[in-house]
Order: sequence, then structure tokens, then C-alpha cells
Amino acid sequence: MRLSTFLTALLLVGATVEVKAQFGPQKDMDSKYATELIQPGTAAPDFKMQTPDGKKFQFAKWAKGKTVVLDFWASWCPDCRKDAPEVVRMYRAYKKHGVEFLGVSMDTDVEAWKKAIEKYEIDYPQVSELKKFKETDIAKAYGVKWIPSMVVIGPDGQVKLSTVLTYKVDKYLKELTTGAYVPAKKGESVSIDGDHGKLSALIQKPELKEGEKCPMVIFCHGFGGTKDGPLFELICDSLQAHGIASIRFDFNGHGQSEGEFKDMTVPNEIEDAKKVVEYVRDLRYVSDLAIVGHSQGGVVASMTAGELSAELGEPAFKAVALMAPAAVLRDDAIKGNTMGKMYDRFEPGEFIDL
Repeated sequence: MRLSTFLTALLLVGATVEVKAQFGPQKDMDSKYATELIQPGTAAPDFKMQTPDGKKFQFAKWAKGKTVVLDFWASWCPDCRKDAPEVVRMYRAYKKHGVEFLGVSMDTDVEAWKKAIEKYEIDYPQVSELKKFKETDIAKAYGVKWIPSMVVIGPDGQVKLSTVLTYKVDKYLKELTTGAYVPAKKGESVSIDGDHGKLSALIQKPELKEGEKCPMVIFCHGFGGTKDGPLFELICDSLQAHGIASIRFDFNGHGQSEGEFKDMTVPNEIEDAKKVVEYVRDLRYVSDLAIVGHSQGGVVASMTAGELSAELGEPAFKAVALMAPAAVLRDDAIKGNTMGKMYDRFEPGEFIDL
């Protein structure tokens, strides 16, 4: 896999997942680009367009009784081209469950549209008005102000989801077709010597040919968290589908790792992270390294990257992604506040119940 593809996949996934830090939910791209997009619970407007071959197409007749994903895109749109392989992957994954995809192009040049369909091997139906984006009736009817955008419509003709983020569509369809999001759970459990005992870790990697290498992403969880749970599981499953390996682990005193939570500090978590980096560097199938941190793990990830880069005299990671990094934990503690729990900052006592 090319490094540019690796970085794009990692940063897109890491940047768009909606997470919660100690101060509540963080905004994602929908809060900026999907504010006028048709809302769930709304009846999906019917429309008539034409296919790339000039044939007439009526949406309501075609979509009756089906779960349909409308993919609003254009061949001239860089973000659409970037998302195209992932949308094709989702279509092929969910069509066996009866989910249909329909590409709604904002192209005006039919030949450019056809070339993009062929280039990205888009094998689900395509329609267009062949008008400028802002002049199309479909953009007005569905409130599309940004592409790529996606709208999921149920068999009852009601909108179920509207978003500019492909991972939200993937998550919705997984839950729809399986009853709930079920992580892959296919990985290798390993034990790594950490700063305060053995660290429990899980490696997920794509199928590789003999001698083939792939990038590896290291995940650092937050204060009081663990390596498990839907946040990291969903991201790691997605990375694996894109040919990228991952390792997520429990810091000392957390989850299945050894040590006591009361002995956990940011410095010894940094040492844990360095031990994991050392372990991963010895894996023969790993090419490039990246590190991701959520909440306090974001602080640990950034400091680990800085310290290791200083030791090496060059960047230690190809990418560093921070999700809601808890950069204010120290300042809050000085004020006598840890995750909303107030205490006397001058005499905090031996323990504080959180």
C-alpha cells in the first residue's frame, strides 16, 4: 500500500469519528457540512433522471421496498474520488444483504462521468441531471450543499441516515444487517513487557503474501479506558479492510494488563507506549508506523512521538492522530477538578473517588 493511501485512510478515520472526552461530545464534519442535508424521519423525495447511457430512471419505482444508499458525488470532486473505493467496498459488502446503492452524479460532462465510473470500477447504478451542482433539483430536494454526501433510505421510503462521512454509513449498515455492530475479533493476543508489568495487547492485520509488508497503527486509550470498545474496534476493523495493521493495548493498571490503577501516571504510560513501539518495530511484516491517542492517550501519543523522534534525530512515526486529546488534565487537577470530581487542591487526600 502506498504511504499516501495509508495516511489518508488513517487521518480520515481518526479525524471523523465522534468521540467523547471529559467535556462532552466533539463535533465532526457533519456539524459543518451536513446541516441542511435531509433529516432522518423525512419521506425521501422522488426524482427522475437519466443513466450514463441516456435511459430514463425514476427513483420511487426502482427503490420501492428496498434499503437504498444515495451517494451524491461528481468526477470533478477530489473528496468524492478519495471516497470512491470505500463506497464501492461497502456496496459489494452489503449487496448480498439486499442493500442497494445509487450514485447521484453532479457532473455536467457525461464522458468525464463515464470515465470516472470505469476508473473506480463503480458497479452500482448511476444517474444524473447533467446540470451544475447548485442548479440541480436533487440538491435542492435533499438539501445537499456539499459532496460527497450520503443518504440512507429504508424500505418504508423514510430517510434513516444523512451524513458526509462514509464510516457512519458503514456502521449503520453493519448494525442493520447483523442486528448490532460486531467487531471482527480476529486478531492475535500478545503480551508485552511494560513499565509496571505485562501489557495485554491485540494485533489485527490484513492477509499478507509471503514477504509482503504493511503499515501498523498503535492505539493509546484514554484515562480509565481500555483497548476494547466500539471506538477503537470500529477504526481497527476499517484499517484492516484498507490493508493496514493495528495494535491496541491496555496501559498498566487498566483492562487486562498488570499493575494497579493508582500507580498509573502519564510518564509510566509513555514508557508503556515506548515498549509497544519497540515490540512492533521487530515485526517483520511492518513497514511504517503511526500512533493514535484518545483523551489522555492523545497526550501520551504526542509525547511518545516527540521523545522518540528526539532520540532518533528524525520523525519516529509517519503519522500522529490525536482524538479529543486531554491536554487540560493537568490544569484541571491544579484547579481541584478531575473528570468533573471536585476536591481540595491543597489537601486532596490519599484517594479520590471518580
